[in-house]
Amino acid sequence: MENLYDLLTEDVRFEEGLKACMNCGVCTAICPAAEFYNYDPRKIVDLVQSRDNDEIIKLLKADSIWYCGECMSCKTRCPRGNTPGFVIMALRTLSQKLGYFVESEKGRQQLAIKRTVGENIFKYGYCAATYAVNPTLHPEQGPIWEYILDNSDDVFERLGGQLNGIGTGPLRKIPQEALDELKKIFDVTGGTEFFNTIEEHSKRKALEMGIEFSKGTEDEYFIEVYTTNNGNHTINDTHTEQDE
Repeated sequence: MENLYDLLTEDVRFEEGLKACMNCGVCTAICPAAEFYNYDPRKIVDLVQSRDNDEIIKLLKADSIWYCGECMSCKTRCPRGNTPGFVIMALRTLSQKLGYFVESEKGRQQLAIKRTVGENIFKYGYCAATYAVNPTLHPEQGPIWEYILDNSDDVFERLGGQLNGIGTGPLRKIPQEALDELKKIFDVTGGTEFFNTIEEHSKRKALEMGIEFSKGTEDEYFIEVYTTNNGNHTINDTHTEQDE
């Protein structure tokens, strides 16, 4: 097995994010996510610094690396100039590349992000396309989102939007040639390959779980990763993954 610490050092975000952690815990004290989740950036950085392959694998398989909101509050406080948020980014990417992300509930949700936010870029030119949101997948929105979709032209016109219109303005229709160029950028930079890797590992996990796997946002595996919550993620839960 390759040395995982060495693989992490190939990521420029890791190089920028970890210089010389003295394990003071200031990052955890300022971290908004640590207030709510079983998440401790100090512990994560300390485990990474150990350069222990087994410990790093545990991190790559853990829910904990997906709790960070990347607000970068840690960067503003670290007395040694570290940025644990960058370390988390590098861990997430390595977890996706090696397929460990499918071993955690939060990690498996990367497929949902890829098939919604990610693929929206190719379809519409926007990662968050309001008209592409399925209200049935967001019951927490109540009736509001469904109303907006049913009355999109009126709502966005009053807000100054150019919904699917030609020309300038928010929510304007992105020309096909621009969408084609975006796809080429992903092809050249490795983004398309990265998306395919997420699909491949997700399919492997679906087969392992005995769940139907196909394209789109209506297959059984997508619904599973999109809706499942084991209720074991917050500080009020008795189980803390990082303490194992």
